[in-house]
Amino acid sequence: MAHLPITHITLYKHGVGFFERRAAVSGEVVTLSFRADEMNDILKSLTVVDRGGGQVLGVDYVTPQSREERLADCSIRLGDRSSLYDLLAGLRGRQVRLSLDQSETVSGVLLGLDESPERQPLAGALVSLLRDGSDEVQVVTLGRVQGVEILDERGVGDLRFFLQTALDQENTRSVTLRLSPGEHDLAVSYVAPAPTWRVSYRFVGEPDEEGQGGRALLQGWGLFDNRLGEDLQDISLALVAGMPLSFVYDLTTPFTPERPVVKEERRVAAGPVTFAAQSVAPKAEPRVAALRAGRKVMAAPAPRRIDRESLQETVAVETTGETLGELFRYVIGTPVTVGRGRSALVPIISEELDYRKDLLYNRRQLPAHPVATLRLKNTTGLTLERGPATVIAGGEYVGEAILPLTAVGGEVVLPYAVELGLKVVEQNGAGREVRRLSIHGAYLQFEEWATRWREYRLTNSTAGPLTVLVEHPRTAHYDLFDTPAPQERTTEYLRFAVTVPAGSETTLKVQERRLTRRREELQKQSYEGLQRYLQRGLLDRKTLDQLAKLLLLWETVADYEKKLAECDQEREKIYQAQRQIQGNMQPLSQAGKEGALRARYVKQLESSEERLRSLEQREADLKTQIKRVQQELEVRLQGMETPN
Repeated sequence: MAHLPITHITLYKHGVGFFERRAAVSGEVVTLSFRADEMNDILKSLTVVDRGGGQVLGVDYVTPQSREERLADCSIRLGDRSSLYDLLAGLRGRQVRLSLDQSETVSGVLLGLDESPERQPLAGALVSLLRDGSDEVQVVTLGRVQGVEILDERGVGDLRFFLQTALDQENTRSVTLRLSPGEHDLAVSYVAPAPTWRVSYRFVGEPDEEGQGGRALLQGWGLFDNRLGEDLQDISLALVAGMPLSFVYDLTTPFTPERPVVKEERRVAAGPVTFAAQSVAPKAEPRVAALRAGRKVMAAPAPRRIDRESLQETVAVETTGETLGELFRYVIGTPVTVGRGRSALVPIISEELDYRKDLLYNRRQLPAHPVATLRLKNTTGLTLERGPATVIAGGEYVGEAILPLTAVGGEVVLPYAVELGLKVVEQNGAGREVRRLSIHGAYLQFEEWATRWREYRLTNSTAGPLTVLVEHPRTAHYDLFDTPAPQERTTEYLRFAVTVPAGSETTLKVQERRLTRRREELQKQSYEGLQRYLQRGLLDRKTLDQLAKLLLLWETVADYEKKLAECDQEREKIYQAQRQIQGNMQPLSQAGKEGALRARYVKQLESSEERLRSLEQREADLKTQIKRVQQELEVRLQGMETPN
């Protein structure tokens, strides 16, 4: 059976791999074996190309059923310890030729087997055969049978199907490629589930004389696992950073949907139909940035545990980086060999970079203490995939960090150790401060600063001065005031450089403010409150006097309105008294004492009507006064309008 070895693998970060197999084969059948959980992706992506000029006639695979389901219609079932017995039992009624001991053969229709009551039931079982051309039934013991030739085509097919089904494991599926006769240069590619590849870095730095920077070797190793059922020998390997869309689509499970029944109708066949072909523009070649590890001839350095030059010369890196739209691919330039069930590390990056050392403090990352960081620019020409980094400085291990996904030209910040010799304590507060006042109609317009502050108190207990970059969160619409200018800005933070002398304490106070506006009705102000605005310089004396006059007029209007309300209350009392008098008058007659009482009630009603007319006149006078005062208010308010 032809074998197609894997020649190339591309691994992605989202749990799939792209596999390519290629070999020169002869014959008409090539069989590939896959795990059952891979079949949905295999059927979704399998591509077969014969580069030798032959043809691929078809592809078939085993229907995903259990072994019992596949053998449900098979007449032959063979056990592990009684295969010959089970074979003859399954061939009952079929034409066979038995080879017996002593070079004897017998042909006929197999009638069946009878179990033997002896201690060896298999060897002593009786085989019954209706001989060809006669009515004689020959019986032989199973122990005499040396061979069986199946003369029935259905029996041969059932036996072969059982054997192929037994060969297939429950957790594997076979895919058969049907080819044209002759020689083939066969290339097969597909996507299948694969463990995500990982990357780990070694950052080997050599500090300068000041110890705040220097040159470093950034070395990256790609890690991947061979979960395939075969060894990988001298394959080409590519590792892709980024995450293309991917999904599982069930193509292996047979599914027969219900369909409506439609009756046939008579129709006239349509003529040929043609469409114009769509033109396809040639694809642009991807941009390629090559990285080669340089080799230098230098004098032997002083003995050291780990140094960047020795490490760089020891590991040769042949990696090509390709930008593929939203993805970035590392193409490993040297062949890779990994045994079945093993994992491997392959070098993908080896580049010297300039770096500097900083102390960064961020309460959200680590409270109370700053973190020692190495900062460098990605000048490798390759996108750096996220992964752990071991930091070595001066030949010694000094810490670990997570290197984030970083594009070419981006900044890399590696926090690797905590500086316990410097402690940071924070305090914060907020307030409001009126910036200016203005008058708009009947409203007092306030412009206020919404202020807030955060104080960082840094205490250095080491023997030397320390410079810390304090990261302060940025907030939209807030501006700094009375604060030192930040040394750096990021999308989320402002970084303030603070130098703390040895054995001393330094304070950084960051103040921010935002201008807000609100308004209040002039009518609701108090004279005492306006006097406070005068004292703070937000109002002048002339404006205060004008506002005081307005307040007096509003008080006058309020007094008039109060008197109007009193008139309403008095009128309601008169109406209530009139209703009571009218109720008392109703049962009284016109003569005698009742007539005299009735006359007295009439006089009271006349007096109340006179009082009502007097209240009506008073209300009219009050409304006239209110209108006059309101007109004066409008005139004065127009004169009080001040610009923004």
